[in-house]
Amino acid sequence: MQTILGASGQIGRELAVCLRRDFTDDIRLVSRRPQKVDDRDQLFAADLLDADQTLRAVEGAKIVYFTAGLPMDTRLWVAQWPVLMTNVIDACATHGAKLVYFDNTYMYPQTARPQTEDTAFQPNGDKGRVRGAIARQLLDAMSSGRVEGMICRAPEFYGPGMTQSITNTTVIDTLRAGRKARVFLRDDTLRTLIYTPDASRAMALLGNTPDAYGQTWHLPCDDQRLTYRQFVALAAEAFGVELRYTVLKRWQLSLAGMFDRRVRDAAELLPRYETDNIFVSDKFKRRFPEFRITSFRQGLEDIAGQA
Repeated sequence: MQTILGASGQIGRELAVCLRRDFTDDIRLVSRRPQKVDDRDQLFAADLLDADQTLRAVEGAKIVYFTAGLPMDTRLWVAQWPVLMTNVIDACATHGAKLVYFDNTYMYPQTARPQTEDTAFQPNGDKGRVRGAIARQLLDAMSSGRVEGMICRAPEFYGPGMTQSITNTTVIDTLRAGRKARVFLRDDTLRTLIYTPDASRAMALLGNTPDAYGQTWHLPCDDQRLTYRQFVALAAEAFGVELRYTVLKRWQLSLAGMFDRRVRDAAELLPRYETDNIFVSDKFKRRFPEFRITSFRQGLEDIAGQA
């Protein structure tokens, strides 16, 4: 059996589709309020902050995908991420399950230097520090032989459905609603974005590749990187709407942060929008040269087609 922890999010739901289509019919979906993606899915309601519930959720699984997320709230991240990772590692170690952890790039330096799997952690705030700490926690458990696992790391998302990301919230959702898109700080820096169905499909492939374990993998992205100016124009074309956007300056974001906790909690990520963001996924592309990566144009057209 393959089990998805945090199965109610966009990545978890798309992962369930990929696993059933390509690898297994024996899937368990775990979240506080799980919902079936396929009629044959097993559902298990659990709070991963509870060690006993996590232990029961993992029982019987050969491969566990840890795709859970938390709201963009720094206090929650600092308090809860270490508990979540400890509970999941303990449960996988107890039951002998392999662990595939879906990670982000918050712990990386927010500079124009290309990011690879060997990039040293240099977080810019508490969210990045805690994500770096739990990644190291898993790496330590892997190196000690306590669990057989891997880290699948992805940059910022864009995608269909209920994809939650800054790009979806400020560009895709606003344009589709007939409103003006919003861009943070600059519209002329190159962005690396990952299409959520590609991220889930790549993670399913890695989880079912025995020699991929014991490593960190950057999930595959379109290397034809766009600036936000280009991305917004392409999105407007795909959605058949007028090209309208505004570039929000630091003072505007600081003012908004006084009234909106979500904006305030995103402040540590702002340097990434002031410079090119070059997330390198060459390792995955060399190992899986047949993997088809969705272009920005195709991704946005697919999102438009799901209206």
